[in-house]
Amino acid sequence: MTYALPMGSRCVALLVTTASLLALAPACALAGSGDAAATRTYIQANYALVQSGGTRLARARSILHNLLRQVEGECPQAAKGSPQNGDSTELSEEVIGTMVTSAYRPDLPAIDSYIRATAHLQWSNHSLTSAVRAYVGKLKAIAALAPPKLCADVAAWRAGGYATLPASTIGFDQQFEPNWVALGELPALLKSTERPEETGLLRRSNQLEQQLTEFEAEAAETWRELMNELDLEP
Repeated sequence: MTYALPMGSRCVALLVTTASLLALAPACALAGSGDAAATRTYIQANYALVQSGGTRLARARSILHNLLRQVEGECPQAAKGSPQNGDSTELSEEVIGTMVTSAYRPDLPAIDSYIRATAHLQWSNHSLTSAVRAYVGKLKAIAALAPPKLCADVAAWRAGGYATLPASTIGFDQQFEPNWVALGELPALLKSTERPEETGLLRRSNQLEQQLTEFEAEAAETWRELMNELDLEP
């Protein structure tokens, strides 16, 4: 048996549906507006971060040059005769970490400003929010790391007959390896919330990030020189 819906019930159902749609429309507009504001804040903060890195490339080069001179003067051939194994790989990671944390020192104020501006941003897209917060968390962890005492750690490894890594190397690598990120991050998911007026700033950000990437490739040669100076195999 079929039952007809009374006219009054139909009207109530229609009113409820209409009211729901009217309530949903402002909510959707508000979400879109919130996403746009978060994206604008993020793009500006990211630009300030990579601009800081770009303007300090000469300083970063000088820091890495001084690090190489320091190793040449304080601990040349410090790992001579060492085995090539898991421990030597960990020491190699410490060399990289020493370079990164040293080169980032001049950018710490900019990194701190970036973190304060972006750490609490959120979007209606939870994946985008998670991606930004994951990057911010890693950058914060890297910024909190002091450059390790590389010569002292290699000397301690050698003094123990290359049998055991010093606790300082293990502790540093545990913090550095999972958190190592470059300066600047524009998640692909951000594109859906970008606005046309932000195109110029995004283009300049990408150009600066490209300069930073080229510097990282250049720094790979310094890493090789450091490894050779220490007589350390990765």
